Amino acid sequence: MSLPQKTVFIISDGTGITAETFGHSVLSQFTHVYTFKQVREPFVTTIEKLKEIIARIDALADEGNPPIIFSTMVDHDLVEHLRRSKGIFLDIFGACVNTLELSLNVRSQPTVGRSHLDANSEAYHKRIEAINFTLAHDDGQFVHGLQEADVILVGVSRSGKTPTSLYLAMQYALKVANFPLIPEDFERGQLPKTIKPYRHKLFGLSIQPERLAEIRSERRPNSQYSSIEQCRYEVAEAEHLMRMQNISWLSSTSKSIEEISTTVLQILKLDQDTY
Repeated sequence: MSLPQKTVFIISDGTGITAETFGHSVLSQFTHVYTFKQVREPFVTTIEKLKEIIARIDALADEGNPPIIFSTMVDHDLVEHLRRSKGIFLDIFGACVNTLELSLNVRSQPTVGRSHLDANSEAYHKRIEAINFTLAHDDGQFVHGLQEADVILVGVSRSGKTPTSLYLAMQYALKVANFPLIPEDFERGQLPKTIKPYRHKLFGLSIQPERLAEIRSERRPNSQYSSIEQCRYEVAEAEHLMRMQNISWLSSTSKSIEEISTTVLQILKLDQDTY
């Protein structure tokens, strides 16, 4: 039996990333009763554009299925127009800002796009530098400058090192390198010598062999590389090596990139920037 579908509008005067992320988190609590069709509407800064969106919202509501609206718009007039629509309106910024204004006894200064980094700011340039560093140091392809790395991820090939590295760089402006652990390392029983001096920066990723075989088969089907025997051998040896070298690690099999990254930050005690 298929679940009923609910349309969800993500409406923002900026990129909509904040509203989308919040919306996904909230709606995940209701996926047992609904499926959700997302409509993303970024950069809504004029009443003309908003009225066109509201017309679509109201049309769906008139059909008996009012859509859900997640909004991070800050312009008061636009917010009030949207509030009068026939959708189920959730004003993310408004709810939080109003509470803080009362608690802090101060008025906020609503500014479109303030939650995102200014392209000329130091924080923005730091993020770009981190992304460039991480791309250059992916999969052990560049070994110079490792002393600048905030984190060095290790693990067998296709265990999730690259996407986790890029998430840490983009979200937290961390310079991340990653190195594959290969059969030659297991035979020696040692880490690659290029990363030995940076053991305090290392964090390991593992994965269930069955899942690893599935992932590798998509890339190189019917190969020794993707065989379940090879995957079992590499995973067991990599975990043994990480335990022997006292490297913190976790299995990426059932964890999201966000969960993995948060664990890395906690265990390696990496400081977060303040606002």
